[in-house]
Amino acid sequence: MAKHNFLLIFLLSFALAHTNPFFCEASNDDGDHKLYIVYMGSLPVQRDSSNYSPTSHHVSMLQQVVGGSDVTKHHVRSYKRSFNGFAARLSEKQKEMIVGMDGVVSVFKNESDLVIGVIDSGIWPESNSFTDHGVSHIPAKWKGHCKGGANFTCNNKIIGARFYSLPQDATANDHNTIRDINGHGTHTSSTAAGNTVIGASFYGFAQGTARGAVPSARIAAYKVCFNDGCDEASTLAAFDDAIADGVDIISISIGTDKAYDFTSDTIAIGSFHAMERGILTVQSAGNSGPASGSIMSVAPWLLTVAASTIDRQFIDKVILGNGKTLIGRSVNAVVSNGTKFPIAKRNANDERCRGYSDLCQCLRSEIVKGKLVLCEGLLKDEAAYEKGAIGSITTDLGNPDNDCSKVTYFPSLNLNPKDYAIIQDYTNSTNNSEAGILNSETFEDHSAPKVASFSSRGPNPLISEIMKPDVSAPGVDILAAWSPIASPSLYSSDKRKVNYNVLYGTSMACPHVSGVAAYVKSFHPDWSPAAIKSAIMTTAEPLNGNYNMTGEFSYGAGNVNPVKATDPGLVYDISMKDYVNMLCNYGYSAKKLKIIAGAHSPSCYGEHHRSWVKDLNYPAITVNVKPLEPYIIKVNRTVTNVGFPHNLTYKATVLPNLKMNITVEPEVLRFESLHEKKYFIVTVSGGGLRIGSAISSSLVRSDGKHYVKSPITVLVS
Repeated sequence: MAKHNFLLIFLLSFALAHTNPFFCEASNDDGDHKLYIVYMGSLPVQRDSSNYSPTSHHVSMLQQVVGGSDVTKHHVRSYKRSFNGFAARLSEKQKEMIVGMDGVVSVFKNESDLVIGVIDSGIWPESNSFTDHGVSHIPAKWKGHCKGGANFTCNNKIIGARFYSLPQDATANDHNTIRDINGHGTHTSSTAAGNTVIGASFYGFAQGTARGAVPSARIAAYKVCFNDGCDEASTLAAFDDAIADGVDIISISIGTDKAYDFTSDTIAIGSFHAMERGILTVQSAGNSGPASGSIMSVAPWLLTVAASTIDRQFIDKVILGNGKTLIGRSVNAVVSNGTKFPIAKRNANDERCRGYSDLCQCLRSEIVKGKLVLCEGLLKDEAAYEKGAIGSITTDLGNPDNDCSKVTYFPSLNLNPKDYAIIQDYTNSTNNSEAGILNSETFEDHSAPKVASFSSRGPNPLISEIMKPDVSAPGVDILAAWSPIASPSLYSSDKRKVNYNVLYGTSMACPHVSGVAAYVKSFHPDWSPAAIKSAIMTTAEPLNGNYNMTGEFSYGAGNVNPVKATDPGLVYDISMKDYVNMLCNYGYSAKKLKIIAGAHSPSCYGEHHRSWVKDLNYPAITVNVKPLEPYIIKVNRTVTNVGFPHNLTYKATVLPNLKMNITVEPEVLRFESLHEKKYFIVTVSGGGLRIGSAISSSLVRSDGKHYVKSPITVLVS
C-alpha cells in the first residue's frame, strides 16, 4: 500500500494452531449459496509444512461437503501466504459441516453482507467509490428501500436511500433528493465503505489507491443534513428507519454544539434504541477542542471517535520580501512560481475601519485589490478574494499547533500564531512589504499519530464516570470521494468540480471506526454492540503526546487497530439492562426509564446510588475524587472470554503512576471455556490532588498473546 493511503487496509495475521480436518460425510447442495470465509489460523510451522499444500487441503475439505458437485464452482480463493483459510460459496448446511471440521477457527459470511447506515448529508451515487463492481447481490435480510428522489438509482453497493423533508422545506432544491450537494456525506460514506479506486487524488495531492475501511460492505444513506443545517426531527426519523431497515452499523458524523441530557438528544435516543436491537452507533466527538469538557458525544452506548493526525502533511511556503521563508499549512493547488505581491495595509486614518483589530474585519477593495491580505481567522479569506485580493495569509489563534490543512482556491496558507506575528512585524516595518506564496507540497510527519488540536475533549460533562472520547482514528488531511457539484473549499465562489477532496475533522475519523466496527462484526456477527466496542477500545494503540491534562480525555483508549480488534481475547460486555440500571443510578426516575426501556425495567427502584455509575461494565475506568482529600475507591468489572484456545490464563499488570496506587483482585483469571465470565475488583487509592487535575494509568490483562488494555483515570472535581 502507498505510504499515505488515507484509509485503513486490514491484513489478517493471527497465529492460531493448525490441525488436520475432521472427515465427515459429503452432502448435497441444499439451496441458496452465499460467499463464506473459512478462517483456519496460522499456516503450519516450517518443519511441518514441507508436504502441506493449503489449496489442496481446502479443496479436499470442500469435496467432503459438496458431494458430486464440481468443487471448482464452490472454491473462490485460498489464503496461503500469511495465514490459513479460504473463501467458498456454500449453502447453509454445507457451511455448518465446515464449522464442525477440525482446524476451523471460524466460518463467517463475506463482508459484503454487512450494511453501514450513514446518517449525513446524502450521497453522490455516480462516484467511482460507489460502483458495485465485485459486490454480490443485495442480501436477503435487507428490508430497506431506495427512495432517493428523481434521477437517483441504487445498486449493489448503495442499497438503501432515504431523505427527510419537513413540509415547509419541501420546495428547497436540496430537500427533495438524497443527492449530496455539499460533499460531506459522500466523503464519510466512501471513507467507511467506498469501493477500491485506483489513481484517486485532489489535483495530484494524496494520489494513490482509495478504498473504504470495508470496501465490500454495503451503504444505506440517510440524508438529514441540508444547506441550512442538520435537522433533529429528521435525524430521529433516520434512526427509526435505519434500525427497521436492518443496518449492521450506524455511522453519524454530525452532532450538537454541546452535550445534552440523554432524553433531549436525538442521537443519544436513536442510538439507544439501535443498541437495543443489536446495532452499534459510531459518532464523531466534535470539533471544539482543545477546550476541556468540550465533547458532545457522551452517551455510554455510543462509540465516540476523536481525530488523530496521519503521517502525511500538506505544507505551503510563503517567501517574504526580506528573503525569509515561513512554512504554513494549506492544500493549495494553484500553480505558483513564487511571484511576490504587495501585502495590504490599512490606512491608520481610515475612519470607517476604526475599532477593528484585524484588516479582514473591514475589507475594502481599494485597500486589498491585487494584494495579499493578512487575516486572523481561517474563514475570512473568501471575503478577501471577493474584494479583489490576490491571496491571503491567515492564522487560527485557537489552533497554535497548526496541524491541519484547509483546501483553498487561491494562493493562501495558514501560519501558526508565532510565524504570523513575524509577518506582521515585517509588514509594519516597511512601506513596501511583499510576499510570494508557493503551491503546496507533501511532507512526511514523523510525529504522527497525535490527537488533532481541534478534536473535542473530555472529561464527559454529563457523566464524568464514563470516559469520553472512546478511541481515536485518522481525521486530518483525509482524501475521500466528493460531490462534483459541491465546492471543494466549501466557499460558494469556488466553482471547481472534483471527484475527491481533502478534509479534516472528527467527521472524517468517525467513518474509519464505523468501518472497523463492521469489520469486527463480520468476524463475530453474534457479538453485542458493547462487545464490539470493547474489542476496539481494549486493542487500541498509544498516541504521541497530548494537548490536555491527561491524554485519555483527548484520544480515549488510543488509535484503533482493526486487526487486533477482531481477536481481543476478552471483552467487557454490557446488556440493555445494565445501561438502564446505570441511568437509574445516575438519577432518572424508574417511571421514566420504564417508558424508555419497555420490558427492560430498572432494578433500582427507590433510592438512587450515583456512586454505582462507575460500576457500569465499561472498558475504561474513571473515578471522581475530592480535591486534596485521601481516597480509596473500588470498581467492579466483568470480562468475557472470547479468545482461542479457550483454556487461557490472564495475568494483570498495572502501568505505574506515583500519584496513585492501583490493586486488582484477583490478579490472575483462569478461563476454561468460551464465553466464560470472570469478575474482578480494581481498587484505586491516593490523595492530595488539586481541583481540576487528572491523572491516568492503565490495567492490562494478558495471556501472552492478547493484551487487553483498560485506561484508568482519576478526575478531581
